[in-house]
Amino acid sequence: MEIKRLKFIDKTYVITLLTLLVFGLVVLASASSSISSDPYFYLKKQIAAITMGILAIIIILRYEYVELERYSWFLYGFSVLLLVLVLVFGQEVRGTTGWISFGPLPAVQPAEFTKILLILAFADFLNNRKGELDTLTQMLPCFAYMGLPFILIMMQPDLGTALVYIAITLVMMYAAGANPKILLTLLFSAVLLVALLFLAHVELGLPLPLEDYQIKRLVVFLDPYNDGQGGRGSGWNTIQSLVAIGSGGLTGKGLFNGTQVQLNFLPEHHTDFIYAVIGEELGFLGAAFVIILYGILLIRAISISYNAKELYGTLVVLGITAMWLFHIFESIGMAIGLMPVTGIPLPFLSYGGSSMLTNLIAVGIILSVNIRGRKIVF
Repeated sequence: MEIKRLKFIDKTYVITLLTLLVFGLVVLASASSSISSDPYFYLKKQIAAITMGILAIIIILRYEYVELERYSWFLYGFSVLLLVLVLVFGQEVRGTTGWISFGPLPAVQPAEFTKILLILAFADFLNNRKGELDTLTQMLPCFAYMGLPFILIMMQPDLGTALVYIAITLVMMYAAGANPKILLTLLFSAVLLVALLFLAHVELGLPLPLEDYQIKRLVVFLDPYNDGQGGRGSGWNTIQSLVAIGSGGLTGKGLFNGTQVQLNFLPEHHTDFIYAVIGEELGFLGAAFVIILYGILLIRAISISYNAKELYGTLVVLGITAMWLFHIFESIGMAIGLMPVTGIPLPFLSYGGSSMLTNLIAVGIILSVNIRGRKIVF
């Protein structure tokens, strides 16, 4: 990597990212202190994942990201292979067969890594079809391309990740010049169809390709007390999250002082509901601070995509941005009761080695596009 290119790096983006990472470690230290005999067990593992991610960023910055275009079909095939291997050899965790172990190494979640691989591959697929996405017929190969991994994800079943794939597909196709009227029509039609199928399931018993616990989550997010157990069943997570955030007030109860968190009333508070920890212990100000950081990060990423030298770089960065935006919207939404619980982690804050490493690899790719987005003037 030419040293001169580093002067073009987006410093605001980097500072915002580092702030998020440090903030996340502080919150995780509090969130995970009461769920293990070693109060720093999860913190140490998260630091290890961040260290690996930073090393990955350094390695990625040494190479031209455009070289990845040549390997798009390999990346796509490898993604599909990983998802198939998960279905065959995967371990079930909380109702989803999404984890796989490789010998003595810790279990990983391939669906996280395939998001990046598919973004890189799909960007090349779309780049080769620019100017040819005006009709539904021309778009069908794109939907088929992303449809295969989507089906494999649904077979795990992992509804949250499947929805992320949809967001990535639509945003990247729009950026590649796909007819927006057709995309919006398809999106609204799909939402309407899902609503009708869900209504038919509730009223007529129509079977859905979802597990019972997933269907219950979709039902109770509208009324978490309507879970058949007075809020002590599928609605418990949402209720406890709302209690945690509501009790935080303006400034919060202070780190390590949140009753819902430290007494373990709030399940999965170091992973899925990390935002509720922020709301309870750091209050509205802490919760708003996180949203501001995410806003800056996403805006700077969009700016980097705009300055990319070629369409491939633009598509890759916007695909990653769409992935993050959906994660942020869904994770915060389910913490405040506006979205159903899907188990989606909050980028750079939730505990999870696979998620953290994937997101930092994505950062490396964005920064690679950033420093190569303009010509060097000597």
